[in-house]
Order: sequence, then structure tokens, then C-alpha cells
Amino acid sequence: MKTKLIFLLSFSFIQVFSQQKINVTPRTVININQNWSFAKDPKAQGYASLKYTSVNIPNTWNAFDVLDDVPGYYRGIGYYKKKLKLQPTWKTKKIYLDFGGANQETEIYLNGKKIGNHIGGYTGFTIALKDLKFNDNDEIIVKVDNSHNESIAPLSGDFTFFGGLYRNVSLVIVNDTHFAEEQYGTNGIYIHAENVNEQNAAIQVKGNIVDYTMRRQLKIVTTITDATARKVGESSTIATHTFQLPKIEIKNPILWSPERPYLYQAITKLIDPATNKVLDQIKTNVGLRYFSFDAEKGFSLNGKPTKLIGASRHQDFAKMGNAVPTALQVKDVEMLKEMGGNFLRVAHYPQDQAILDACDRLGILASVEIPVVNEITESEAFYNNCKAMQVEMIKQGYNHPSIIMWAYMNEVLLKMRYGNDPERKKKYLKNIENLAQQLENLTRKLDPSRYTLMSNHGDVNGYTNAGLTKIPMVVGWNLYQGWYGGKSEDFGPNLDKIHAGMPEKPLMVTEYGADVDPRIHAELPVRFDKSLEYGMDYHQIYIKAIMQRPFIAGAAAWNLSDFSSETRSETMPGINNKGLLTLDRKPKNTYFLYKANFSPKPYIKIGDGSWTLRSGAKTTQNLTVISNLDSAILMVNGKTYERKAFTEAVASWDVDLKLGKNMIIAKGYKNEKLYTDQSTIDFVLQPQAFLNGSHSFNILMGSQRQFIDNQQQIWLPSKAYEPNTWGHLGGEAFKIKNSGRMAYGSDKNIIGTQNDPIYQTQQVGIEGYQFSVPKGKYEITLHFAELMGNGIQTNLPYNLDSLIAGGKEVPPQRIFDVYLNGRLVIKALNLAAKYGVAQKVERKFEYMVTDDKGIQLSFKSIEGKPVLNAIQVRKVN
Repeated sequence: MKTKLIFLLSFSFIQVFSQQKINVTPRTVININQNWSFAKDPKAQGYASLKYTSVNIPNTWNAFDVLDDVPGYYRGIGYYKKKLKLQPTWKTKKIYLDFGGANQETEIYLNGKKIGNHIGGYTGFTIALKDLKFNDNDEIIVKVDNSHNESIAPLSGDFTFFGGLYRNVSLVIVNDTHFAEEQYGTNGIYIHAENVNEQNAAIQVKGNIVDYTMRRQLKIVTTITDATARKVGESSTIATHTFQLPKIEIKNPILWSPERPYLYQAITKLIDPATNKVLDQIKTNVGLRYFSFDAEKGFSLNGKPTKLIGASRHQDFAKMGNAVPTALQVKDVEMLKEMGGNFLRVAHYPQDQAILDACDRLGILASVEIPVVNEITESEAFYNNCKAMQVEMIKQGYNHPSIIMWAYMNEVLLKMRYGNDPERKKKYLKNIENLAQQLENLTRKLDPSRYTLMSNHGDVNGYTNAGLTKIPMVVGWNLYQGWYGGKSEDFGPNLDKIHAGMPEKPLMVTEYGADVDPRIHAELPVRFDKSLEYGMDYHQIYIKAIMQRPFIAGAAAWNLSDFSSETRSETMPGINNKGLLTLDRKPKNTYFLYKANFSPKPYIKIGDGSWTLRSGAKTTQNLTVISNLDSAILMVNGKTYERKAFTEAVASWDVDLKLGKNMIIAKGYKNEKLYTDQSTIDFVLQPQAFLNGSHSFNILMGSQRQFIDNQQQIWLPSKAYEPNTWGHLGGEAFKIKNSGRMAYGSDKNIIGTQNDPIYQTQQVGIEGYQFSVPKGKYEITLHFAELMGNGIQTNLPYNLDSLIAGGKEVPPQRIFDVYLNGRLVIKALNLAAKYGVAQKVERKFEYMVTDDKGIQLSFKSIEGKPVLNAIQVRKVN
């Protein structure tokens, strides 16, 4: 069944003036982010008795406590206060406080009196200021609380619920009579269009007026101008509080698209007919286009088939939490555009208006959703808060041409309640269906020009049986075959199966991804090793499957960048590493892969851009080049390697590197036109490098991956000992029992280190370790951590494919001695008893090799199996 909507969207832009330019227009907006005072209130004492520090807005109190080794982060009350310096000329005006967002319950006080509140952490709101003194001592106090509240979504989620006043705060100064819809935090102007095509567009302007003077009649005029400021249409009416102008006809409109994001402007004036004075004025950018979703053909924009390709986005940034300056947020959208993306899933909550402004300007289509994630509360208060969030989201985003879908639930069956009570579970599922239908009905009533979307995890039967797949206009699926379970190759056939089961529904892949820790590499990548190489293989398979299926309207990689998820452990605790960019927005190879697949500009990139320091036991290394060109040659230190064609945007060469700096040049061709990229790789040959004293020799036990630590030391996987070399004797790689996800190692958060991968693998039952080294003095460091047993945060919080084993782990009784060349150096080591589970333990020794025996370590069991996680050897000059 084909559904087609013809529609116009627009976004609002309010002219912002500095303090020096006040009162030059009927509406003045002044940023007041600077010079606030802040204090936490963990004991709920109230704002009067707290000790305050100076802060600027945006601000969060969770920028750093989510990064430590202590489980949890502060979820409670914080107070912000500021004295307002108000102009005497504003006494005849109406003044509002405009908040971009505060997470998640907010109360506002003026001079000690409560004047407003807001529930929900991700939509903006405005509060009218009344009874001001205008003596420079008017004090605003903002109480923000991010405590868990069963009545407020999100209840849980694979992201951090940062608290604070984390978006911009402004003063809005207007006349007594002005445009506004105070209840929903908007300027009161709503614009859409009907019958949009290449020949015509009919623009409809509606709005709301606040009038404290009780004027009986007001004139509203909207003028439409094109990008050159030329007038192309106008309409006016006489109204009081609400209005709807006669439609404005635009002939031969220039249509908005990702290729040409053309914006008209609507200037709407509120005029006093008696004096012809302009009381208020709003400028709104307008984008004209039409689109449709089709269950067989996917998505079409302006009558042309268009595959929606892009990513989802979380709003936090490294060491800032969610309190991110506007420029950095806009940079995210610019990087998505540069990647060749045309779609942004704003997930899992409404984000700063600057994001949508950038989407409008750059030509990025978008969906936006409220944070109903994982589960619901079956209460009237929860339902009402969800509906209020949906209304605020729609009204605040209504004018953005980028938005094509409103969404309202994500993986809502993931944390299923009442699993042991079938009858109660049925009721719970019915209540979820009821809430979904209410949100669907509300959305279609508020904005029939857009589609609706719900994103579900891979339990297709569960969502179908719960009646949830029939409710939204577009069904999104978050699919992770090859990550949380199954094989990557299962992804395409799974799409076919889903489509066959619901052939009447337009489908999107709203999430897919694999963790890529940019510090980890593997010659033989396997699922859950977090290596860059596995992530590349995974995304290549997914991109191919998505592009081969026209019934898939689009796909959003999870995620545009890494993001904070405080409950996660893994190789980088507290971080979800599925981003195409790091948390501080450095591109990974996977980002380059998307750019090579989807950017229209000729592009060539030597892969592993961050892997410029390499090590290995042999000089032959594999180098990857990523490109949308036809073919390329590779030059290494002046030696030219054969020309290769790109297969699915990738080509690779086995090359010979020298010790030290290596100059790499890639020369790519498109229709015989040359494009180039170059890189420098510093190569360390091990173990020779440590023998001459220039490097330590760092070995990961029970591992198949390389790791670069925060001191830029390279750790190589161990191997079994061979005569006259180095390696371990006996034992086997640690593997989680009854786990379907990890081939080796653990994902525990290792306490006491930021270099968790050093301790997350180990050799169990090891008998010895041997280095064949010449005479000399050496420093040997042994690294241990008990990986069995329940330490801090031992399991992934999310199991999207129902394959992860749970249950209590009991650490084994493990006691052993360690001998260095026959001398006892560690006696009766009992990791679990002395240090606990998942705790970094480091022991260091010096030893003089005086014969040809080299370095010989022996591990002798007293009880249980000895273990070793990593070893370092450094020659001491």
C-alpha cells in the first residue's frame, strides 16, 4: 500500500541582538549564559544553605563522574542562580526566560517566588517574568533534578542521563502584544504548505498571539521572499488571539533537497491597525518539497527515489557531557554531510534547535523522537508526560524543513516487565500498545504533513504480536546481526524475511553497528573484539545489503559518534564505541568507508588514519586504502605497488615497512584523473626494538588483537613459545563460559586503569613464559586481574539478540607462586582474595641475564589454575 504526503516544512529563526543593540526591533533576544552560580544539593537542603561555585551555561554536573570507575553517577538536585541586569526601558515590555533544555525536572524562582516549572529533559520551554524590581537585584534561581522518576521518560537506556542546565538560556523581550504560544515554548508561528510540486506551492501560515492590552483587532502580514530577498508572495488578515492567513501561492518554486537545500523566508509581522506600528516580527526560513514512503519502492523526495543514508546522533561530547557549545553541535551535522549522508535520526530525544537549523541549511533529512526507551510505566502521569513531550517536540520542530518523521518509541520491549507472570505481561503489552496508539493519534492530528516512526529491536515476532508494527506509518528496525548475535551475513536475509512478513509497511533500518575501539586492531578480526578491522568488515556487509534492497527506505548507522553510556564496561568503560567518530569527533575508518560509498566528490584515504604508530614481529604489513575512485596504486618509501581496483570502496596491499618513519602515498584514478593521499607510519619491529633498549616489549595474553595504550605503547598478542624466540608455555585463552558473544576475553571494567584491554584477556593455566634474550639487565612487569566472578559492571546492559548468558559468577579459588629463573618472586598470589575481581594488579622486577637461558618465568599452582594477563619486558641500559 502506497502512502503519499505532500508537504512543506520550515524552521524558525529569531534575530539575536547583543546588549548593545537592544530595542532596535520589536523582539530582542539576549543570551545570558555567562556568570551563573551553581551548587549540588544531594541532601535536598534547599538553595539557601548551599556552597556555590561560578559556572557558565551550558553546564552539566555529570561531565566527569560518568568516566570514573565507581558505578553510577550523580542523579539528584542542582541549583543555578543569577542576578539579572535589566534595562529600565524594558519596564513597559514583557520579558521571558527561554531555556533550550534542562534535564529533567525544572523549577524556576524569581526573587524567592516560584514562577514556573517544566517536566522533561529534552525540549525547550519559556517562563514569563513578572513583578520584576529592575534594581539589578532581580535573582533567578533554577532548580534542576535528574533523579530517576517512574513518571518521566526515559526510565532506562543505553546512554547517560546527564543532569543540568545544559542548553542555552536567553532573555526574550517583547511588546505587551506579541507572537507566542507560551505553553509549548514556541514563538507561535507555524507554517506548512499544500500541493507542492514543480509548478506550484501553497503556503499556509497559522499562529498565536499574546495580547496583554486586550486590543480587539490586530493585523498579521506574512511576506515570502526568495534567497535573494525578492518578494514572491504575501498574505494578511485581521485577528485577535489565533489566526490563519489566506494561503500564499508560489509559482514555479525551487524545491528543497539534499543536493540543493533552497530556503525561502517568511517574514510575519504583527501590526496595530490604529497606528500601523509593528508590534512583533518573526522570520521563518521555509523549505518547499514533497515526499512519500512506499512499502516496495522506499522513499521518494520531490518525485525522485532517494535512499535515506546517514546515522543516529547522541548529543554529548568528550569531557563536556551534554553541555556542548552550539558550534560543536553544528559540526556534527557538517561531518555527516561531508560523509555523504542525507539523513539524521535525532535519537533518542529532541536535541538542540541548532542541530535542526543545520539540517535545514545543509540539506539533511531528519526524524526526531521522544525518549520512550526500553520500557514504560503504566500510570496516567507517565502517559500524560509522554504526550506533553510529543506535543512540545512537534510544535518546537514544526517549521523545520529537515524533519520528515516524528517518532515516539525505541526498543520499548527490550526490558520486558513481568516476564514470569504471563497474564500480567499481557496487560503490560496492551498498555504499551495503548500508549503507542495515543501518541500516534496525537501526532497525526497535530501534524498530518509528516510520517510517524517507531523503532524496534530484533524481536520481530514480539513487536508484531504486541500489535506495535501496525500502528506507525513507518516501522524502524534496530538490527545487530554479527554483533550481539548471529553473523553479519544474516542481515540481508533477515531484511527479506521482515519485509515478507509485513509487505504493506515502509521499512527503515534505524540502528545497526559494531563497537570499534580505535586503539584496537586485529589481523584475524572476530565478533566482539572491538577491532577496527571487524568494524570495517561489518559495515561493508551492511551497506551492501541496504543498497541492494529498494524496499528499505533508508538506514541510520548507530551511531554518528561514540557516546557516554555510564552502565557499560567493555574496552572503554562508560563509552559506547559504535560511533563512526570518536567521542571527541575524530573519524574512524568506518567514517571514511561511508564517505567513499556516499560522497559525490572524488575521495581517496589511506585507512587507519589514527594508526600511525605500528608494531609487529615482521616487516610485511597490510595497508588499506578507502576510495570512491576506480583504482589506485600505493607507494611506500618510493617503492610502487601494483595498481588495484576498489571493491566495495576498499583495496589493500601487503607492503614492506622499514624500521622508523615510512612515507605512504596513495594515487587514485577516476576516469584517468589523479587524486592522492599520503600518510606517515612509524614502525617498530619487535622484539628487536626492545633488545636495543629503544622500546619495551608489551605482550597481551590470551588475545588475538593489538592495543595502543594511552602512553602510545603498542601491545602485541602472545604466541606459544618456540626455541630461540619468545612466548608462553601451556594454558589456554580465557573465555566467558556459556557466552555466545565473545571468542576470548572479558568485557569487565578493570578498576585502576584506563587501559582496560591490557587486563581483559589472560592465559589460564599458564605454566611459564620465556624470552630468548642476550645478556643484560631487564625490567619485567607482570599484569594480573581476576576475570572470574562478579566485579563492577560485569555484563552488557543490553542484549538485543537474547544470546548473552547471565547469572552469578563465583571467582575460583586461585593461588599460585611465580618464579623468575628459578627464584621465587611472587608467593601465594590470590587475586580474588587480596585484590577482588576485575582489579588491576601490577608486579615489577629487575633481572640480570648472565647466561644463555634468557628470561624464564614459571607459574606453580598451589590451588586452582595460575593466570597471566599481560607481560612487559624492557632492556635497562
